[in-house]
Amino acid sequence: MTTSGADLASHGVDRRCLVTGGAGFIGCNLADALLRAGLEVCVLDDLSRPGVVRNLDWLRSRDDGGIDFLHRDVRDAEAVKRAVAGVDVVFHLAGQTAVTTSVLDPRGDFEANALGMLNVLEAARHSRREPIVLYASTNKVYGGLEQFEVVEEPTRYAFADLKHGIDERQPLAPHSPYACSKGAADQYALDYHRIYGVRTVVFRQSCIYGPRQLGSEEQGWVAWFLDAARDRRPVTVFGNGKQVRDLLYVDDLVEAYTLAIAAIGRTAGEAYNIGGGAERTLAIWAEFEPLLAEITERVPDVPRFQPARPGDQRVFFCDTRKAAADFGWRARVSVREGVAALAAWMEGRTDSSADPTAAG
Repeated sequence: MTTSGADLASHGVDRRCLVTGGAGFIGCNLADALLRAGLEVCVLDDLSRPGVVRNLDWLRSRDDGGIDFLHRDVRDAEAVKRAVAGVDVVFHLAGQTAVTTSVLDPRGDFEANALGMLNVLEAARHSRREPIVLYASTNKVYGGLEQFEVVEEPTRYAFADLKHGIDERQPLAPHSPYACSKGAADQYALDYHRIYGVRTVVFRQSCIYGPRQLGSEEQGWVAWFLDAARDRRPVTVFGNGKQVRDLLYVDDLVEAYTLAIAAIGRTAGEAYNIGGGAERTLAIWAEFEPLLAEITERVPDVPRFQPARPGDQRVFFCDTRKAAADFGWRARVSVREGVAALAAWMEGRTDSSADPTAAG
């Protein structure tokens, strides 16, 4: 780790944090970093996603008694209220994460994302401890970005004129039930700061990847493709594979979380685009496939190409200059280092041997 949850305590934040969705990929990495910094951590998770019990077991195996686990659902307002009442910082990561699932079940998606956010905000508003709330939103709130000219190059799409990528001034234009529910939650978080003074921060996150990621065809494509390469099985590519995304290694994201909380006097009521930025972009198949071959010496079987999904952008990468200016954050781990670390973890190496920051 390049930084740790120690930033919280050093800036006057008390020692107890709540991580909703803390058994998920990002959540367990965050909770682990906070625990190792000596903070008290409560994890709230309904354990509904396949595989997350293993993340919880891993988290407990690394814990010396500082973690509490609540097997609860963020849609349960009373359970959320009780959890939030005892903490000083809420990292709200729980929710429904897949566009395709939201299309099949928009009500369930809304309840998990929008209602879950409202429950957290109401609990924070009424808590005597006045906790900070950091919300993990998504770049999908910006929609398809059809208003920007995109050019097709040999291995990728590219913005014709946006050197630094998409910044936070871009209007929200959600194009799927998932984007609508996340966008509603995003705006509720910001408005609860304006109306009620709740100290909220919104992260509109790009593609996050790293150890303990449980990728699927619907979400977590980096881990999904790596897993397919290991088993030499086919994958489905939505679109032609030249779509560009910026990739952010999970340790870099955790650092952004802690730095934003530490700088809450400046970050409260603000939204930030958080991703790898222009320097860490990759075409999801045309450029990722040769990287897979280089790192793992294996690739998935010939992919099946399907039409792009609702709201899929041909190009998205974050302009992260606002985060750099407001709380001094920048991504550190390169795409090759990060993908190699994830591949190593998937092959069963120890976490320390798969840490790209350990090798400089």
